[in-house]
Amino acid sequence: MTSADLVLPPTDQQTPTAALLQAPEAQALDLAIGDMHLLLEQHGYVIALYPAGIRPAHERRLHSIRSVLESDRIALVKVDLPPLGVAVLVRQLRQLSICDFSPGVVASAARLLSHYIYAGALLNSVARLDRVPVSLKSHAKSWVPGSQFAVLAGPRPQLVKVGPTAEPLAGPDFGTHLLVAKGNLQSAWVSETLAPAWKVQAIHDTAVPADSPRWWGTGKLVEFAAHLPDLSVLYQLVSSVRREKCHWCAMELIGDRCAFCSAPLAVSENRALPAGVQHHGADESPGP
Repeated sequence: MTSADLVLPPTDQQTPTAALLQAPEAQALDLAIGDMHLLLEQHGYVIALYPAGIRPAHERRLHSIRSVLESDRIALVKVDLPPLGVAVLVRQLRQLSICDFSPGVVASAARLLSHYIYAGALLNSVARLDRVPVSLKSHAKSWVPGSQFAVLAGPRPQLVKVGPTAEPLAGPDFGTHLLVAKGNLQSAWVSETLAPAWKVQAIHDTAVPADSPRWWGTGKLVEFAAHLPDLSVLYQLVSSVRREKCHWCAMELIGDRCAFCSAPLAVSENRALPAGVQHHGADESPGP
């Protein structure tokens, strides 16, 4: 992981912690290479999951380390989720790492599981929000004192102005826990309105990730992420997806792209697809 505040406490005694891959200004390159080499020696494979909004220099550092080590046992997995959603996904992969899945399946499961994380925030303004489509009307309403906006970044972007007649955000149709990080916005809307509407099974509080104000465009927020909490459910979800073998590096994978070498799945012309199923391009994200 690229930030310590994205490593949530484990849900049980079996869930391992995550290693921190520090930014260039925090650690010299030779030390970072040494740390990665040690991780490979200890664990065999490394899955480096990092947010799409990471600074370019930090992302280049990750690619440089893999290049210097010339290792095909390092998966660099970039995810386009808000900070709290990234933290949830990291913990889910930590949970799955103790199961009987191969490293390739665990790494490629990140794309699948991101479809089941409902990540959003309650904001006092959307004037600086550029991660989710915002209409001119919503921008104008941001200037009205006391306005609040509920924003869902994924799995399907949505934005509503909070009010007595507002439609609730479209939530999950499966049982979830809600992780809530309260920033500098005094509001009980998430726990008193959103949580009952989504029928969450439990609410847990955590600290606001350091990068959240930049991601959402304001520090006056309450960030939240509804997610599947149980390892048994996560295991069943991942194991239900057909596994393939990468034609380039021979790693096992689910979905349409290898997480270790980024090679797209080679679909045989003779492979019979179920009736009514159309083949999409390899660069398209798989459906949940």
